[in-house]
Amino acid sequence: MGKTDVELKTILEKFEATRSELIPILQAAQSSLGYLTNDTMREIARYLSIPESQVYGVASFFERFSFSRRGRREITVCCGTACYVKGARRLVDILESELGIRCGDTTPDLEYSLKQVACVGACALAPVVLVNEDVHRQMEPGKVKGLLAGE
Repeated sequence: MGKTDVELKTILEKFEATRSELIPILQAAQSSLGYLTNDTMREIARYLSIPESQVYGVASFFERFSFSRRGRREITVCCGTACYVKGARRLVDILESELGIRCGDTTPDLEYSLKQVACVGACALAPVVLVNEDVHRQMEPGKVKGLLAGE
């Protein structure tokens, strides 16, 4: 049994084997393991006695779940209407250029992941960029380098 298997077993033991625990189990697994692998979802399905397709369906519905390894700093650009109108697409272009990756990818050193979402629900702060859970409001192209430097 590998380290990941032991970690998942420890996580599952904390929850009742009922379908209502699916989302909390997925959250705990991703928090501990970093992302959800096919094997992880298969084991969760087995533990809950539900089809794998249900586990995948729930996990793929929510933006917060990831099926690939993410960077230590996850950068999310809101591209909803208010953010888009105020230059979100330009921010995505600059971030892709600065990081050398496309949206949906992670840098080879696993430091950054970049993604765009339809809306973060903070239209009055547009354009919005999240770094992990930190909200950066009214982002401008000139602030991107500082954002990446952790300023």
